[in-house]
Amino acid sequence: MSRKIKLIWDFRGPASAKTAEHHEIHLKEYIAAEKLPITITGFEIYDEMYAIAYIVVTDEHMIALRDALKPHRGELFNE
Repeated sequence: MSRKIKLIWDFRGPASAKTAEHHEIHLKEYIAAEKLPITITGFEIYDEMYAIAYIVVTDEHMIALRDALKPHRGELFNE
């Protein structure tokens, strides 16, 4: 079974929550346009100055999506 990897974009500043929320919309649009079998995206707000957007991919898609979308970092995804 393939590992699941969470590709993450970090947003900082007073507009971080709205930026992360909006970035998730673009991630969903990319998934639809490329017809990818990816179902997990999201955003998380940690405080008024820090939020993230993310997409969860398998090993087989990770390299291509990392190169195309340029996330800030990644980590193993635990459901």
